[in-house]
Amino acid sequence: MTHTPIRNTTWDELQIGASARIERSCTTEDLVLFAHASGNLNPLMLPGDDDSDAIAPSLWVGSLVSAVLGNLLPGPGTLYLAQNFRFGARVRPGDRLVVDVRCAEKREKPVALFDVRVTKTDGSIACEGVAEVAAPLESIISRREELPAIIFDRHDHFSRLIDRAAGLNPLRTAVVCPDEQNSLAGAVLAAERGLIEPLLIGSRAKILDVAAASGVAVDESWIINAANAYDACHRAVELTQRGEARAIMKGNVHSDEILGAIVKKDAGLRTARRISHVFAMDAPTLDRLLFISDAAVNIAPDLSVKVDIVQNAIDLANACGVEAPKVGVLSAVETVNVAIPSTLDAAILSKMAERGQIKGGVVDGPLAMDNAVDIGAARTKGITSFVAGRADILVAPNIEAGNMLAKELTFVARAEAAGLVLGAKVPVMLTSRADNDRARLASSALAALYDHWRETGAAVPATQSLPAAAE
Repeated sequence: MTHTPIRNTTWDELQIGASARIERSCTTEDLVLFAHASGNLNPLMLPGDDDSDAIAPSLWVGSLVSAVLGNLLPGPGTLYLAQNFRFGARVRPGDRLVVDVRCAEKREKPVALFDVRVTKTDGSIACEGVAEVAAPLESIISRREELPAIIFDRHDHFSRLIDRAAGLNPLRTAVVCPDEQNSLAGAVLAAERGLIEPLLIGSRAKILDVAAASGVAVDESWIINAANAYDACHRAVELTQRGEARAIMKGNVHSDEILGAIVKKDAGLRTARRISHVFAMDAPTLDRLLFISDAAVNIAPDLSVKVDIVQNAIDLANACGVEAPKVGVLSAVETVNVAIPSTLDAAILSKMAERGQIKGGVVDGPLAMDNAVDIGAARTKGITSFVAGRADILVAPNIEAGNMLAKELTFVARAEAAGLVLGAKVPVMLTSRADNDRARLASSALAALYDHWRETGAAVPATQSLPAAAE
């Protein structure tokens, strides 16, 4: 996407007293990028546990002056010759800065001097001094192009989910077979953060042995002894049936075993809705969470199953504070083609949502992956849609496509993943032994937020809502 053409001010046109300004906020990403570019690894200037404690390097603050001189006044064609700056108030992530330049003197052609001041919104001066430049001698009209995207290996969407869920009462959770280090540590960590109140169902001896070997502090009152994995799965279901637990977390047990107990006809947790799995993906290139379904449960869903898959995903997005999430139903192409059944399903799902048969979100399809998430791709293909390029939820045509999509985002795009199985009477966390602590916490947060949403009909309020897709 191009911007409005920019015309510079030549040395002959430059007037004493001419001025320009920009406003800019300091972010943690600015500090990380500057550290990479400069090689300055001063720990005072790098984000840590509390990003707001970091101090922006003074030369980063000074570099903002070049943005005004090079872009606005004198503009394109300007060359920096010298600067004399004094730095005052320290700048930290979150600070909003106003950068002012004013032409103070014209010397022998093409030299010009500019008074410079960088001010924080509280009025304190972060930088002031003089910049000497060679102003352009010829008029230049330029179109400022968008810079290539930079992917930072830093995420904050999950942090907001976790913080939001931590304000709720802990969700009593049946943890099935937490008898290896990762699954036990994940459950205990979620308990320490106030997200869950764990009931550890499995071999008491194994759980205590793992706790001792890994240094994890376990309250023995949490443990419910079970003879084997089959017994543990069914004990978890019984606890939720009796209302003694409100969620289930998978430990060191196969997913098939725990899901089999949940969908058992006579004693399970089935509802009228088909169960499905929803991934919540925190991708570094997106300004919002991306929900993907179904990548773990339904192998080749037909239209009726896809209706439940879509509704489950919308419900989870609603629970996470996304109002009217935009659902892109994926296929290989973005046009209806009778030779590709998934395009027919997508078109029908879109119409069903229009008629109120799917509620809480906006559904459109078929959409290919590119035009579902990239508005430029959607425009290039002439797609007019409220969802195209802005999707919050992606619905895959089958389990292979969904699983590959989620894993590509995780291992190629460096996204973080959490998820839930929905459609049963309680949310189910299918955590993997490969999941890190952050993924386990995020899955626990999803379960707590979803449980609250089901009970109250409203998402947990937050001081800063999760970002929606750009219009």
